[in-house]
Amino acid sequence: MEQKSMTALVSAFSRAYHSTQNAEKVFDDYLAKEILREDEYEQLASNMSKGIGFFNPSFVGTQDEALRWVVNNQLSPSPLGRAVFAEKSLENAVQIGAKQYLIFAAGYDTFAYRQPDWASKIQIFEIDHPATSADKQKRIQLVAAEKPANLHYVPVDFKENNWQSNLLACTEEFDVNKISFCSLLGISYYLSKQVFTETINTISSFVPKGSSIVFDYPDEYTYTDKATERVKKQTAMAGAAKEKMLASYSYLELEKLLVDSNFLIYEHLTPNEITEQYFKKYNQANPERPMTAFDNVNYCLAVRK
Repeated sequence: MEQKSMTALVSAFSRAYHSTQNAEKVFDDYLAKEILREDEYEQLASNMSKGIGFFNPSFVGTQDEALRWVVNNQLSPSPLGRAVFAEKSLENAVQIGAKQYLIFAAGYDTFAYRQPDWASKIQIFEIDHPATSADKQKRIQLVAAEKPANLHYVPVDFKENNWQSNLLACTEEFDVNKISFCSLLGISYYLSKQVFTETINTISSFVPKGSSIVFDYPDEYTYTDKATERVKKQTAMAGAAKEKMLASYSYLELEKLLVDSNFLIYEHLTPNEITEQYFKKYNQANPERPMTAFDNVNYCLAVRK
């Protein structure tokens, strides 16, 4: 049985929808639509528009309007916001010497296939579950004639904790002496605090000083009564996809976890700051259907000291 991550597919769908339906884009993943089959895209669109009663019981409008509401309010804010944050941070890191880009739980990430000129001098490693990685490669072959020379697939199972040895086994491509930029987007929710801490610790043990990690994480109110309706719906949706959300962090707890692993927080954004930085232009172009960054979710960029 091929194991595909439902949340990774929904994330790809939300990027595809945003890219094809808007002139002003928060983040333009123009390949996302192409890696989804037509029937799959339609099925996801249908499921999401039918879910309007769950997400917004008082909604009145057409199926297309319902779909846009669900995507804009529930699905897109996190995948779009964190992708633009990560790729802007990566560009800055490359300018000051990063030579390797490690994408943890890469899912259906398409960066390597739409990489800008400045990325051609870095090595890109997509680290993911073997089944998801195989499915992704099968899909991308239909879109791209050939694999970029600087892209390397590293199949791992994070629960087995074998990912480090699998990465270091790529000795010809991966160099522990080169500054790395590590993206861990959409991961912290699904790992226990212990496993997330071990992951950061392990990264710290083999990347040199000046390397960085970027990730999004749920704050300490995420799974409490203080969480907003939108957050409660998201948690329920992940649970229904059998991808249970496990952990959340206060800023001080996160800061300590990072310091203990020799990382210092370099940039930290709260939902209001994310909306202001990354959604403002889109919202000015679409005042009747604005988007806001996901409540209770912060973005963090930390540098290895």
